[in-house]
Amino acid sequence: MPQILALDVAGYPSRWIDCEQAVRYYVRGMILWSLGDTTFTYRGGISRLTGCQSIISASSIIAVDGPEMRVATFATPQVMSDALFVRDRHMCAYCGEIYPTRLLTQDHVQPRAQGGEHTWMNLVASCHACNHKKGNRTPEQSGMPLLYVPYIPNRYEHFILINRRILADQMDYLMSRVPASSRLHAA
Repeated sequence: MPQILALDVAGYPSRWIDCEQAVRYYVRGMILWSLGDTTFTYRGGISRLTGCQSIISASSIIAVDGPEMRVATFATPQVMSDALFVRDRHMCAYCGEIYPTRLLTQDHVQPRAQGGEHTWMNLVASCHACNHKKGNRTPEQSGMPLLYVPYIPNRYEHFILINRRILADQMDYLMSRVPASSRLHAA
């Protein structure tokens, strides 16, 4: 089942949540506003007093009030392999070939052995052969220039990178806030 995009009060993506969590927010009265063409309807028990069944309709994009939803908008998203590979469109940064996830590795452009950090700006997707050939050297030292430049995805782009099953209305919301320079626009 698709996940629901939970936003903070300002409209920044906070997390992907399952439908049951969304229903809990609805029941607690924590939903400030909602968007999206898609709704999910949940049916509960039947009231002894009224004989009516409880029904909750949850939208695919919801703004939730609560301290756990507050987002530090300046924070850099955490690096995750799958998101990195999607950012780099499954292309090896050195040979330019497209590979499935299982045949890719994270390569530190400035090797960790030379003080390189584990950050978006220092990581690229690499096939196993190129990663092994480059070793603990920089692209210049190994004679293997980068075919593209790494970059830090913004928060909206990161939410696209980490979810494989995004509904059309969620994608429209997120893509409207992805910079024009993003590789996602070319996908």
